[in-house]
Amino acid sequence: MFTKSSQGSTPEKSMAPTILFLLLSPLFISTNIVGLKQHHDDGFISVVISDKGLDFAKDFLIEQAIASIVPSQLPDIEKKVKVPLVGKAQVILSEITIKDIQINTSSVKIGELGIVLVVSGATADLTMNWRYTARTSLVPIGISDSGKATVKAEDLQVGLTVNLKNQEGTLKLILLDYGCHVGDLSIKLSGGAAWLYQVLVDAFEGNIASAVEEAISKKIREGIAQFDTLLQSLPKMVSFDKTSFLNVSFVDNPVLTNSSIELEINGLFTGRSKVLVPQTYYRGSEISVPRGGSPRMIEISVHENVLNSASSVYFTADSMQWIVDEIPDQALLNTAEWRFIVPQLYKQYPNADMNLNVSVSSAPVIQVTDQDVKGSIILVIVINVLEAGEVIPVACISVNISASVDVEIARSNIVGRLELDKFSIYLKWSKIGKLHIQTIQSLVSNVLKTVLIPFLNSELKKGITLPMVNGFGLENAGILYAQPWIMVYSDVAFLNHSYLTQNPSYDAL
Repeated sequence: MFTKSSQGSTPEKSMAPTILFLLLSPLFISTNIVGLKQHHDDGFISVVISDKGLDFAKDFLIEQAIASIVPSQLPDIEKKVKVPLVGKAQVILSEITIKDIQINTSSVKIGELGIVLVVSGATADLTMNWRYTARTSLVPIGISDSGKATVKAEDLQVGLTVNLKNQEGTLKLILLDYGCHVGDLSIKLSGGAAWLYQVLVDAFEGNIASAVEEAISKKIREGIAQFDTLLQSLPKMVSFDKTSFLNVSFVDNPVLTNSSIELEINGLFTGRSKVLVPQTYYRGSEISVPRGGSPRMIEISVHENVLNSASSVYFTADSMQWIVDEIPDQALLNTAEWRFIVPQLYKQYPNADMNLNVSVSSAPVIQVTDQDVKGSIILVIVINVLEAGEVIPVACISVNISASVDVEIARSNIVGRLELDKFSIYLKWSKIGKLHIQTIQSLVSNVLKTVLIPFLNSELKKGITLPMVNGFGLENAGILYAQPWIMVYSDVAFLNHSYLTQNPSYDAL
């Protein structure tokens, strides 16, 4: 794509500064089709980076690239030259150091083969020491001199095309093309004979340009190799807690369009136990969310099957079972409170305390609608009497509950509020005679409204903190629903400026 300067340089390729590419590379997605959104049956989490997000990443990474390459010391350059009226001179340039880089324009575009990154019109400022020794027939013992010089490399053009492909659930980084070209050099000497300036321009200009290009190339080659190794080492399964793993393997080759990049992740939960949870999920229709206002940098869409897979895993692991022995109206958990409603209970167990063994009979079903998240759950409540150190089951009821959760973003947290839509009750069995459902409706309603719902809302109110990765976090975030997807859309901001000052660039990556 780009070739080296013709000023005495070789056709060897060069590349752009290391960090500039490295942090952008998760966005460099491979595909053979541009502009056509693919359908991924196994991808239940979708991450879309808009062109606004790419521009943000580009600008930040250029800043970090300059910080990573400045200062850089180039190899010494030594050459014998023949100077009129002087004779043969041995000229050595040493401590050639890149002191500063200024960027004029830059762009990142999505192409047919991948991502094309171009930096144009950049300027690099260098300093160096010079030294020469000359011998002539008139002065056989030789003359020598030394001093300093500054160099300005102008109209520096750097371009590269990169690609990523899915390799068994991880990403393989591929460099397709790259190049670096120094357009012009200007040299300013401090001291030295008049002939020395022309010697430096004629004999060393191409060597200095090639050294600048090769220094950039070397850093990029090292950076790409390191980042490819990092990508290959990324886990396909992430431990969520002691019960489950989250499958974060990539699905197929991500998709490029003219204005965005879409990355698909499996996103389903699996259990840690040896008991395998049968999971057959279908993604169904594509994401279609009406978006208003200005576009955001990133969109993360979660399919309802991600939530249903978690529900299945935790149900199979017997994690959905609770003992209720404290409620706001504690008197309801004593048989004396029921002596007129269920006389036989009080007659058999007078003034005995009770508790409720609450469990889930099947995995809760979760559905994302266009307004909120719906949940259906069937609870089995066993009423226990506590007497003489024994737990005595006396009755069992089944409760069908339908509830809805409204999810929103408050400051830096994703929070929710649960509302009870409806519930129904029926008696499964009883050891204390026939019970009328109406007689226990108040108890169940009291437990739901004063214990279970407030408890769940207290947990939902704590929320999940929006992630901050290596100093970056989401801001101006919002949530949209589009059955069966729930989408978080957000801009990205660098929130922790102390992070990069405390961590080397590769560590930050």
